[in-house]
Amino acid sequence: MKSWLLGAERGFMLPVQASSVAPAVDALFKFIFWVSAFFFLLIVGLMLFFVVRFRRRPGYQKPTEAPSHNTFLEITWSVIPLVLVMIMGFWGFKVFLDLNTPPANAYEVQVTGQKWKWLFTYPNGHVDETLHVPVDQPVRLVMTSEDVIHSFFVPAFRVKRDVVPGRYTKLWFRATKVGTYPVFCAEYCGTGHSDMLTTVEVHEPGGFERWLEAASNLLNTLPPAEAGRRLYQTRGCAQCHSVDGTGGIGPTLKGLYGHPVVLRGGNRVTADENYIRESILEPMAKVVAGFDPVMPTYKGRLKDQEITALVAFLKTLASEDKGPAEQGRE
Repeated sequence: MKSWLLGAERGFMLPVQASSVAPAVDALFKFIFWVSAFFFLLIVGLMLFFVVRFRRRPGYQKPTEAPSHNTFLEITWSVIPLVLVMIMGFWGFKVFLDLNTPPANAYEVQVTGQKWKWLFTYPNGHVDETLHVPVDQPVRLVMTSEDVIHSFFVPAFRVKRDVVPGRYTKLWFRATKVGTYPVFCAEYCGTGHSDMLTTVEVHEPGGFERWLEAASNLLNTLPPAEAGRRLYQTRGCAQCHSVDGTGGIGPTLKGLYGHPVVLRGGNRVTADENYIRESILEPMAKVVAGFDPVMPTYKGRLKDQEITALVAFLKTLASEDKGPAEQGRE
């Protein structure tokens, strides 16, 4: 009963504990919860008792004047809450320091939030839409946003931090259980907020290194079109550009390659390799009619080999039908 009360692995209110700080956070939360519940029941219970016990009844007589001062009672109801609040404050400050002081040997991952996707960049330059970490090793996340305020939240790890455009915020954790855990955006960031979901994959000892090596050699191990499809999914393209013909923030990519595209001002261009490359690196150079110029540049973020793979993927989406001349891109 004691372990369940003060931070067992899992209670009826909280998800599984999967990080080193989760037990301390849960213990503090449950202490505050049960103290609050105790005083709520005590105060409301006494109030109801007094309402019933001292209700007006037939034969009511006005009572004599009640005492207006009781030193012992006033000291008691002042000292007890003071002590409890001091305990909560000291305990909370200690947990706060633990949550904000990463170990010196923490593995660093860069996190980028954008509408509506998370991107994770590893020290070797690999970018993925899922966060992969080794078990029992501290991980430090350095986070920023490309557009609006997001909030990175992993319930199983008990960590949450705002991700702000134009600055870096940081958090750290040490995953203690191998498995897959959901990641949410906990700050409303627009119409696709509820879809801004990903996971943390916690690998067994040695598994993270094997995964990173294989994932980093994606372009060398997959056909160009398949590698391009993976890049389309992991680099945020899918958030704005569909591949099934539906509209979005940006035009659909279905049937784009090899077909004419209508630009702002009425000019037309053919969507060939050079057009696609320019659209990725200089998205404001040729803005498609009907769409706002909101696409960020990928210059310095995509290698030539990756752009070539994306072009190969777009070629597989081409059809004999009329291309998306009236849809376009950002």
